[in-house]
Amino acid sequence: MDASIFAIQPSAAEPIYRQIVEQLRRLIASGQLSPGELLPSVREVAGFHAVNPMTVSRAYGMAESEGLLERLRGKGMAVAPQARATSSPAQRLALLEPQLAEVARQAGELELAPELVLRRLRRLMGEP
Repeated sequence: MDASIFAIQPSAAEPIYRQIVEQLRRLIASGQLSPGELLPSVREVAGFHAVNPMTVSRAYGMAESEGLLERLRGKGMAVAPQARATSSPAQRLALLEPQLAEVARQAGELELAPELVLRRLRRLMGEP
């Protein structure tokens, strides 16, 4: 697995370690990361994204304490056996709820019509 699985945005308001943990949650929930699958090393992720290795280590540690990851001696971090894909679209959508609420709040502040925001979201998701 390579370090490009993460899309880190250094200028985002959310701290980088939280970005990594949230992405791990979503990748596991969607089944894109399976139990037992090895993650890129802390050094690989830090080097690829030009971030501090301690930041990546903190993210991996948080994910481990939540039961998403497990440390395999001599191999690194892997998706924990009990971390399973969430089958229900409603459960996966719940993972986006905080971000959707924030987009809705900001759209309201900008006085943007919901149809306009939804049209842009569809385009960003690859729909015509």
